[in-house]
Amino acid sequence: MASGGGGPNSGAPRQFLLTAALVVAILPVTPAGIAAQSPGYEPDLYYRLVGVGEVAVAPDGDFVAFTVTTVVEDENRRHREVWLQPLEGGRPTGDPFPVTSSNEESSDPRWSPDGSLLAFASTRGDDPNPVWFLRVRGAGGEAFHIDGVEGLPVWSPDGTRIAYVGTPDGDAADGDGEGEVERRKGWIAPDAVTRTLDPSRFDGRVVTSTRYKRDGRLALQPHYLSRDKRQLMVADAAGGTPRQLTQLSFNAGAPVWSWDGSVIFFAGDEREDDELDSENSGDIWAVDALGGTLRRLTTNPGTESAPAVSPDGRYVAFLSTPARGSQTDLLVAEIGSDGHFRGLPVNLTEGWELRPGAPTWTADGTAVHFSAGVGGDSHLFHGAPGGLVRQVTSGARRLSSFSFSASGGVMAFTGTDAVTPAELYVGPVDGSSEQKVTRFNDGWLSGVNLMPAEHLTWTAEDGTEVEGWVVKPVGFRAGGSYPMVLKIHGGPHSAYGNTFFPTFHVLSAAGFFVLYTNPRGSSGYGHDFQYATRGQWGIVDKEDYLDGVEAALAAYPEIDANRLGVSGGSYGGFMTNWLTATTEIFSAAVTSRSITNWESWWGTSDAQRLTEYEFYGPPWEQRDLYRRLSPISYVENVTAPTLIIHSENDYRTPIGDGEQWFMSLKKRDVPVEMVRYPRSSHGLSRTGEPWLLVDRLERIRSWFVHFLIDNPPRSRAATGTGRG
Repeated sequence: MASGGGGPNSGAPRQFLLTAALVVAILPVTPAGIAAQSPGYEPDLYYRLVGVGEVAVAPDGDFVAFTVTTVVEDENRRHREVWLQPLEGGRPTGDPFPVTSSNEESSDPRWSPDGSLLAFASTRGDDPNPVWFLRVRGAGGEAFHIDGVEGLPVWSPDGTRIAYVGTPDGDAADGDGEGEVERRKGWIAPDAVTRTLDPSRFDGRVVTSTRYKRDGRLALQPHYLSRDKRQLMVADAAGGTPRQLTQLSFNAGAPVWSWDGSVIFFAGDEREDDELDSENSGDIWAVDALGGTLRRLTTNPGTESAPAVSPDGRYVAFLSTPARGSQTDLLVAEIGSDGHFRGLPVNLTEGWELRPGAPTWTADGTAVHFSAGVGGDSHLFHGAPGGLVRQVTSGARRLSSFSFSASGGVMAFTGTDAVTPAELYVGPVDGSSEQKVTRFNDGWLSGVNLMPAEHLTWTAEDGTEVEGWVVKPVGFRAGGSYPMVLKIHGGPHSAYGNTFFPTFHVLSAAGFFVLYTNPRGSSGYGHDFQYATRGQWGIVDKEDYLDGVEAALAAYPEIDANRLGVSGGSYGGFMTNWLTATTEIFSAAVTSRSITNWESWWGTSDAQRLTEYEFYGPPWEQRDLYRRLSPISYVENVTAPTLIIHSENDYRTPIGDGEQWFMSLKKRDVPVEMVRYPRSSHGLSRTGEPWLLVDRLERIRSWFVHFLIDNPPRSRAATGTGRG
């Protein structure tokens, strides 16, 4: 098992910092007031940010449905509606308009096969049915229910039936039923050994399952045995009593009809309740649409998911991941007359190093489309049996939520880049002559000075090329002197790239260079790159981060090497702690939802399997590795003033780790503050309450301004500043 040579504190000092510090020492320091007066992105501009997503093209290609999310500042919440954009000849005609109530939250638009109905999800008042329908053609009118349809609809090809997944008794997923008894359902584990004397008085929890908490849900979760599994249901499209097709001991998902409506394929994992199962074990299943024998279609080791049936009904495409950490591929299998697979599936992405997304068949059924991350971008790809994977869209941007008309003539998607929030785009399926349809953010952005992201690459010691991006300060002047903040993404198997990040622009407006990178361990660069850090978290990627800082200093002499900050969240928070504990180059840090102690994290998180795979076992099997890769093991080396940001209901990286870091730094007299955000989960920076999210942006900015601009550190000694 590799662990990195010499431990985190070995190696020669990084002399580039000394050299760069001497070079910039003769340059003037930019006054804080100049940055404060810049017309850049301010934290409260977040309230004006509009998000576009969940794209659905009508079968005839005459409409695009999509969701629009705005911030209701006065009420500290977000609001989401479904909008329509009329199309003519594949081009926008007229302006987009909302079709759901401005007083209700709506999402997940879906079209009927003939395009006459638009379904969407919306929880309204005390109505237990969250699925609504709108008539798009003809008389229109108010949203309505279809009797028997209580889950997001998947129409049969002829439009006469609707399949969906749902629990037979309508149990709420969060256990939030009416009344105190229903609210507490599942709080006492059905398989508990201890006896509850008086259930009407006991309002605590009796826990026997590891899944008693789930990040993103503030309430603790009811025991899984107290809730019915989601079954496959079918109802007449005209309404009526639904038929339950399955009696599964696991949850059904992702249903899709066969071409003739005789079979429904779906995904499910029969071992989902085996809490000791560390293997990928999901499969593709099939059941007769009128009820009948359940059939498991895949028996390969690993997980198969996201089934998609070709237009002629001859083939089904799906994703296959043999084991955790292995390459995901896109397979196509021929379907026999009985709904079983015929022959061995064909691998469309064999030898292709990237990770494909869920497949969508082309209109002629000869190939499939899918999206994938490629470096810092996300694009649409095309794959066919016997052919090479071909990239359809291009550009320094991230595209998502692809949707296509039934004829294949119209494609719509959302697109974002480093200076543009996501908007709606429409164009032909070949990726040519696309058109930006919405411009929700153009007005307020026109008065904001946003600096573009400039591409930067460097080479690791083993020859691997690593890429990152640099955002200059607003008001940048050649020959000036500016601090820089290194931003670190989470994951670790995710990636930064060409998308709109408010944090970067807030720091740029405050007078900082911002460096953000995709070191080894990031996704979008192939399987080997993504898992190069296995067993070496903080060792391999540390080299890439420090080399990236060196590359930025070489490319931008205006960066003051004596005024470097570091910041990240989740894995980026771990890496922020690690870098401040194992190097001396950073003069200030902001660590968010971070990990400091892998042993305590393992015992309190809702995601133990992550480190069990990455560290080759649980803590009692790899105790030395868990401790050696924990920042708390080296906390005595930290000197950088540190702001700790943590959510009190973060179940992915529980707040106890932030508390350990705070207590250690406080006892060592290192300047430290901890901000605890209430009612917030791991996703605070993305989906948290708007007031708290904006407050977070200001705290990050003000911390770095205080320690890197208003009260800059003294020049470092000439004996070197880094610890390799």
